[in-house]
Amino acid sequence: MIHREKVKSLLETEEFNREVTVMGWVRTFRNNQFIAINDGSCMGNIQVVVDFNHTDEALLKRITTGAAIAVNGIIVESVGKGQRVDIKATSIEILGDSDPEKFPLQPKKHSLEFLREIAHLRFRTNTFNAIFKVRHALAFAIHQFYNERGFVYMHTPIITASDAEGAGEMFRVTTLDLENPPRTEDGKVDFSEDFFARSTNLTVSGQLEGELAAMAFGQIYTFGPTFRAENSNTTRHLAEFWMVEPEVAFADLEDNMQLAEDMLKYVIRYALDNCATEIDFLNNRLLEEEKSKPQNERSEMSLIEKLNFCLDNDFERLTYTEAIKILKSSKPNQKKQFKYLIDEWGADLQSEHERYLVEKHFKKPVILTDYPADIKSFYMRQNEPDEVGRKTVAAMDILFPGIGEMVGGSQREERMDKLVARMEELNIPQEELWWFLDTRRFGSAPHSGFGLGFERLVLFVSGMTNIRDVIAFPRFPKNAEF
Repeated sequence: MIHREKVKSLLETEEFNREVTVMGWVRTFRNNQFIAINDGSCMGNIQVVVDFNHTDEALLKRITTGAAIAVNGIIVESVGKGQRVDIKATSIEILGDSDPEKFPLQPKKHSLEFLREIAHLRFRTNTFNAIFKVRHALAFAIHQFYNERGFVYMHTPIITASDAEGAGEMFRVTTLDLENPPRTEDGKVDFSEDFFARSTNLTVSGQLEGELAAMAFGQIYTFGPTFRAENSNTTRHLAEFWMVEPEVAFADLEDNMQLAEDMLKYVIRYALDNCATEIDFLNNRLLEEEKSKPQNERSEMSLIEKLNFCLDNDFERLTYTEAIKILKSSKPNQKKQFKYLIDEWGADLQSEHERYLVEKHFKKPVILTDYPADIKSFYMRQNEPDEVGRKTVAAMDILFPGIGEMVGGSQREERMDKLVARMEELNIPQEELWWFLDTRRFGSAPHSGFGLGFERLVLFVSGMTNIRDVIAFPRFPKNAEF
């Protein structure tokens, strides 16, 4: 291909009256004279001015929305309003036609619901250009954050025989003939005949394998896809999503909280610094969207204010027990405005409770610690019973405005006897996790880690309200398109 210049660099150029080549997709073509071209390098379009009196009419008819074209021309300072540069075309080549009768992305506002149905084309809109540039920046910043701190990036397995969360909501992986699977004598499916000679699933977390690596490298992180076969058709859940999971040896709960707070502030700051145009666009988009809502449903902060809110405040730290006291005596609870009323200690907090603590009570991000053992996973370090004998674990969740839980983590249970007793209590087979228990047999050490659902982070930083809009091709119940 001939050397081309990107739209982003041409929009910023100070070198005029020179020949350039630009390639991209037609956004609009007005009056047979003005072509708006976008090549994905930025949200902005560059305007190409066509001398339609000296351009073949058949060629002009092929310059339609969505068509891919190459333009040679002279870049000049624009005399029109709304742009500072134009390209005066000297030649135009159609690289790929687009039938205007069938191309679904016409130059008008489309609903997010409609765009989800054509997720393979929605990248070509300004909104999704901005979202996925922000997503890229956040992913890069995560790797940079851990690299600067000497962490080792581990690729943990996607196919696994263990259930790290003990919830059992997993996707099975098999090569067996589902219409006629081999059976054992008692009629059960004989997985010894399967590819891995045992029952396997898509991973729900890389944590357990991450702990193994942390016991050798000291500090590691994973960043990869995870899967939950949870029948949740909500704006906050996906069946396939990405998780960031650091594990650190010789670290307690306090160290864990500080690492998570530092990471979140680092990546949000990176996005603000490196995606200013995109975040400004998304901020304005959100402000327009808010205008159509009733006053009582509008956000108290703009997107940019919300992001700075997390940067400018130290995260409030309090125990689950303290949070329950606050929630129990809160006005929404006493007036029965919460959907899930808080009656007693031991309740599993819902998003509405988490958001109340962040947005109404403390007005800053919150880190909750020391949850009841009964609502947390088997691997979390058991605390000594409190003054009334209640059992808690050294867990922590970080709560953000508009989202609720952003991070969930804990100090891990390094004491073999305590871990085994908890596994027996929950009927988790030790023989399947013998390799995990070996870390407690050979040189066990205090260690901690957490999980960040990456799409939740992108949702927060982009200001979007549906998690299906921040991952390229969302997977959810009854849907695996594209």
